[in-house]
This record gives sequence, C-alpha cells and structure tokens, in this order.
Amino acid sequence: QVQLVESGGGLVQLGGSPRLSCAASGRPFRSLVMAWFRQIPGKEREFVAGISWSEVPSYAESVKGRFIISRDSTKNMVYLQMNGLRPEDTAVYYCAASADGWNLDDFIYWGQGTQVTVSS
Repeated sequence: QVQLVESGGGLVQLGGSPRLSCAASGRPFRSLVMAWFRQIPGKEREFVAGISWSEVPSYAESVKGRFIISRDSTKNMVYLQMNGLRPEDTAVYYCAASADGWNLDDFIYWGQGTQVTVSS
C-alpha cells in the first residue's frame, strides 16, 4: 500500500505560480512512478505530469513549458510547480503512484486531491 497526501493549491490569481506537494509513504519511494492528474466536474480525470524513479519527466501538452514536476527521494516527496496559471487549469489535482508503469491503469494509489482555482 502507498499513502499519498497532497498539499498546496487553493485560490490562485491568473498567471500565478503555486506549488503542489505530495508526501508518499508505505512503499520504497524509488520504486514508484509518480504523477499528477487533474479533474474538472463532469469530465474524466486527465494526466498532467509524471516522473519516473530516475527523474525523467513527462507532461501533458496543455501544461508543457508551464508546469514542472520533480521528486525528492530523500523526503519521499513529489512536487508540481505550476506557472502561468490559466482559467482552464482550475481543477482538483490528484497525486498518484504506480509500482508497475505509466499506463493509466497502473496508477492505483491516489491522494485525496487538492483544489486549485484560478481567479481572474
């Protein structure tokens, strides 16, 4: 089992740069692929960014060049630095972990989610 606890987010101004954090516990952190997803009410959860155990990142096209995912294996933490926020970035953001790979079905561990609302 993996426990994930997100923090950060909240109400952010248009163009703002908040950072989301996710604390992981329960399994060796280095064995996990970590990712951030987001969901808007009425829509499917979508991949935002992911990072492998060797710190290779992957981004959705919609956030590439604006968001940065990172991980700190000494603290069992993964971060999502969000820059240049747009109204369409408003969503509940979820931290997720996979012990198997990068397919959506591989992400079986989820945090409780944290709301990010971009205000104009």
